[in-house]
Amino acid sequence: MATRGRPRSFDPDTALRTALDLFWAQGYEGTSLNDLAKAMGIASASIYACFGSKEELFRKVMALYGRTSGDLPRRALRELPTARAAVHAMLRATAEVITGPDTPHYCMLVLTAPTGAVENHSVREYLADRRRDQHTTIRDRLARGVADGDLTAAPATLDTIARYYTTVVQGLSVQARDGATRAELETVITCAMAAWDTLTSD
Repeated sequence: MATRGRPRSFDPDTALRTALDLFWAQGYEGTSLNDLAKAMGIASASIYACFGSKEELFRKVMALYGRTSGDLPRRALRELPTARAAVHAMLRATAEVITGPDTPHYCMLVLTAPTGAVENHSVREYLADRRRDQHTTIRDRLARGVADGDLTAAPATLDTIARYYTTVVQGLSVQARDGATRAELETVITCAMAAWDTLTSD
């Protein structure tokens, strides 16, 4: 049986990657559907048909970001054998991602839509939820360190420690956007890790 309608004349995966690059460069509100259609080389109607609304497309873009560039810090947090090494590697991976030569110098999670029009409140809340999840992921890694015996911090302090390092991660993004180099961010990371013993002591 023949399929109904015309086949797509574009690759959705390539189009989604193009949309990611555009949202990353211009932010959510700075990117119009017309901008997306031009960059992706397809009609606005095709964007709606394949991806849904601009917000739905943005959520798909953020999922792609989370599986690619955005996953590097999380992978470092998961894979290093001790809590301290994992947090240090997460910060360094963050600095690497946000100072790359081929991408804008900031984390999409932090600065793609920090403020904006009332009608985009759901987008800002979506990103805020993702940032809160970042905090939870760090806290869970610290709890794993306590369970493994490589971290002696009192359980009641884990949330505070996680919030401190979440703030460092987000601050690195702001600094990179404002022109800080990788070397300058590394000095911030060194200072943040110098606080580790004080933060995690009983």
